[in-house]
Amino acid sequence: MRKVTCLIALLFFLTHSQSAFSQLWPVLGGQRAGTASAQFLKIGVGGRAAGMGEAFCAVSDDATALYWNPAGLVQFDRNEFFISHNLWLVGLKHEFIGYVHHLSAENTLGLYAIALHMDDMEETTELQPFGTGRYFSFGDLLVGLSFARRFTEQFSFGGSVKAMQETLAELTIQSVMIDLGTYYWTGFHSARFAVSLTNFGPQLTPKGTLFTTDGREVTSFQSFNPPTIFRFGFAIELLQTSQQKLTTALQLNHPNDKSENLHVGFEYWWQRLLALRGGYKFNVDEETFSLGAGFIMPIVSYRLQMDYAFTQFGLLGNVNRFSLSFKF
Repeated sequence: MRKVTCLIALLFFLTHSQSAFSQLWPVLGGQRAGTASAQFLKIGVGGRAAGMGEAFCAVSDDATALYWNPAGLVQFDRNEFFISHNLWLVGLKHEFIGYVHHLSAENTLGLYAIALHMDDMEETTELQPFGTGRYFSFGDLLVGLSFARRFTEQFSFGGSVKAMQETLAELTIQSVMIDLGTYYWTGFHSARFAVSLTNFGPQLTPKGTLFTTDGREVTSFQSFNPPTIFRFGFAIELLQTSQQKLTTALQLNHPNDKSENLHVGFEYWWQRLLALRGGYKFNVDEETFSLGAGFIMPIVSYRLQMDYAFTQFGLLGNVNRFSLSFKF
């Protein structure tokens, strides 16, 4: 019990210290868009979570808990290898790979990597709007290490340490961040609550040298906060038999660079083999509803699962996400 109290005190300190306050509870309201960097850290992972409208913090019972809520790593009992491919907007590609290993019934370790990349782009200037003949690259990379522990049958806690690098032409941003998460089973049927704090870290400052069109050298750049997100989720099974299961989830998000938003989602399993999913996001720009499906292929004592999600982004187009997991 003393350990649980210490962990709760740590979360309280992070969310109430002066440096944390500026990231978690800014006073700019809906006008704070564009105040955080490294936006690739906010792209959701996994076809299953995306199909549920990303209302996944309180579900998080597979390897994608590495991204959504590290406390979820002890909510399942098999080791798991997971990969996903996301055809993101404007030609970007988002990749995720992760592995979860159960050290014991109470302790779980995870490793993962995220990459956002695209083809090289041709440089343009005011005097050469159709291209200069020179090309530059853009890419993001993150690697993380996660650990979760089940303290009681009801309460679990997890954390991640991750290092990221963002590259745009001659400029790079490097930083180390942490994620923290809790998972609590209420004891009322299958109801559970979860809280996660992701992308918490120091300000991000680009490094490198740029030359303007008139030959001036620029080496000093503005700093930005990381895209810290505080998530509070609730989930419960409205139907659960040996043949069917219907999970509903509700999640409130508090990002430090946008207004608060609400996500709702559901997942229906038939015969523990075929899943249908849906979700909706309130108070977000463009992105609204999601649909998804998945199926499980048992192979002896192993389990192969494939998931797909379709997300509608209004004027920006649509996004298709695919993921594959192997549990053993």
